[in-house]
Amino acid sequence: MTEKQSSPAPHGAERPDSTGTTPVRKSAAVSIAVPDFPRQFSRTHRFSLGVPRHFSVSPDGCRVLFVRSAGGEDPLSRLWLYENGAERMLVDPTALQEQGGELPAAERTRRERARETGSGVVSYTTDGEVRTAVFALGGELWTVGTDGGAPRRIATAGPVVDPHPSPDGSRIAYVTGGALRVVCIDGSDDRPLVVPETPEVTYGLSDHASAESMGRSRGYWWSPDGEKLLVARVDNSPVQRWYISDPADPGKPPAEIAYPLAGTANAKVSLHLVPAQGGEPTVVLLPESAPRDPHPAGEWTDTAFEYIPVAGWDGIGPFAQVQTRDQRTVQLLAIDAGTGATEVLDRWHDPAWVELVPGAPLRMPSGGLARTFIAEDSLTGLRVGDAVSPAGVNVREVLGADGERLHFLANEDPTEVHVWRYDPLDGFTRISRGAGVHQVHIGGDTLVSESWTPSGRTVSVHSGGVEVGRIAVLAAEPSVTPRPVFLSLGKRELRSQLFLPSWYEKGSGRLPVLLNPYAGAGFQLVVRANGWWTYVSQWFAEQGFAVLVTDGRGTPGRGREWEKAIRGDRLTPALQDQLDALHAAAERFPELDLGAVAIRGWSYGGYLATGAVLRHPEVFHAAVAGGTPTDRRLYDTHWEERFLGHPEVFADAYRRSSLVPDAHRLSRPLLLVHGVADDNVHVAHTLRLSAALVAAGRPHSVLPLSGATHLVTGTDQASGLLVLEAEFLKRSLGL
Repeated sequence: MTEKQSSPAPHGAERPDSTGTTPVRKSAAVSIAVPDFPRQFSRTHRFSLGVPRHFSVSPDGCRVLFVRSAGGEDPLSRLWLYENGAERMLVDPTALQEQGGELPAAERTRRERARETGSGVVSYTTDGEVRTAVFALGGELWTVGTDGGAPRRIATAGPVVDPHPSPDGSRIAYVTGGALRVVCIDGSDDRPLVVPETPEVTYGLSDHASAESMGRSRGYWWSPDGEKLLVARVDNSPVQRWYISDPADPGKPPAEIAYPLAGTANAKVSLHLVPAQGGEPTVVLLPESAPRDPHPAGEWTDTAFEYIPVAGWDGIGPFAQVQTRDQRTVQLLAIDAGTGATEVLDRWHDPAWVELVPGAPLRMPSGGLARTFIAEDSLTGLRVGDAVSPAGVNVREVLGADGERLHFLANEDPTEVHVWRYDPLDGFTRISRGAGVHQVHIGGDTLVSESWTPSGRTVSVHSGGVEVGRIAVLAAEPSVTPRPVFLSLGKRELRSQLFLPSWYEKGSGRLPVLLNPYAGAGFQLVVRANGWWTYVSQWFAEQGFAVLVTDGRGTPGRGREWEKAIRGDRLTPALQDQLDALHAAAERFPELDLGAVAIRGWSYGGYLATGAVLRHPEVFHAAVAGGTPTDRRLYDTHWEERFLGHPEVFADAYRRSSLVPDAHRLSRPLLLVHGVADDNVHVAHTLRLSAALVAAGRPHSVLPLSGATHLVTGTDQASGLLVLEAEFLKRSLGL
């Protein structure tokens, strides 16, 4: 595959002068202040505070637990109970006499992987009947009942990470110092179950690749009868070490993390069956390799099952899903709870990579499988026994089974996600209504529905198919009102949104254009719901821009071929879609000024923004790029090898997909932003690109964010950054 050549400059585009800047030009760009939005955006943690989340519905449907802060600018999460049509606070951390000390390092890492920005009770777990909840607060273990009793602290052997009660609520397992321990609910008999043999080993925690790239944040699971636990053992000794420091605090020692770079060794992960009363663990006999399938000459094939994306117990017994290093083969294994022997229940293979669909495959109580498949239209279908989901329905997640009935999430239009149900009597039925993104949590006859729509968020409680109540959403009302125009652009029908200033009158002049994409794998921006990104896009529009957001090839919701289009080249197809969307939008909206085009983005969006000014300066006149993965070899194994393979085998793919080799091509203003404490996309990415730009004599700007990780949460940093971005883009476009 060869890199596409740059296209000629469009009519009206201006060439950069010798300084790399664009001459001052006139346009319709004025702006309205909305001065409070950047501070509001940061104080509300992207409007996430006050939103109920982490729902647990009791099996009888009578109790619903959730966490929520007290308001839209309150970062302290409380634990709440919804029962008999009313809400009641179970835990207010401010009322507890002892709130613990500093978070354990493992807990900080777990929260970073989960993109958790709040404090207080940010997560909890329950017994099987949802009558007892346990949680960690500042490394201390707490429990509370739903019967109205006060929270109670339980003494432990060390700082607590990820506690889980047994299904009957009599004991609590937790991790401390890499060891898995168990303590009785009354605080007695605290003892270790499995202890790490070396400092490189942990029991009961997830490894980096599983937590960051596969969505598995847990490392142990209770059996339904509470007699055993299935436990992940992680040996990080083979993994390369990175050292994350804060140059603004030179007296603070750097943090050491095990980060598996593409092409390097992963952590060794194994599963063990551990008796809850203590005793010798049983090793689960995981497969070492998969049958070798023929691949085209020169293809990298690694059949070792290095990955465990899913594990746990269901009504039949313990199970695990394992994936080969090359990600082309996945097996679902039934585990013998006594011997640890495994049996292959299902196996599937894909010549590119097997996409991991959350919740699938699912063992039904009858022993049959609900499994996904790729349909003729390239969408992901669902097969339950002999029943097959309707054509045109793209399955996103399997939520779980209630007897032989199950619920799942799927889309027909890629800008929406709906809740579907399969029932042997009624077949497949869509049960959510109205445009938006929907989610559901089920217990007995009770269904808690979360809906993100163009008009906001709602959480409704249904019983017997009838809405019986609502759980309050206390999020702040944004000071801007999104006004997106939904578009389907170009021959690939690229789903896009165009945001125009509220004050703009058609025919009053031309507007500079700002592309504001993410456009990467695993996440969509163009959905019929208001998220934090829609508010940011509208705020930039109020600064005088026509803001265009496009989900191109590689994003979810449009089928297997769409997702695979970026295999071997993570930049060219995605960037071409941004170009095509821009020109198609300009044909339909003549007020878009193609002589003044900028682009901004974070993470993969920052990668696109940097690639845009490096490879297409005839189209893009300025860029702001944050948290940018500039060198694909510096990203982790599971995520990067999925798209580009092994870097020693496919060196050209990594070179083609990396930005550092293109540094000499920069001729437009570029602002690079990076959190120096980022342990996901390390600041080395930006520093290496900056060094290459300096060596090539290319002017650029670098803005380091002291103490910031991949998710910028500091109130002053997050608000100030938006203002600085807007000013940089205006100045760079000569507005």
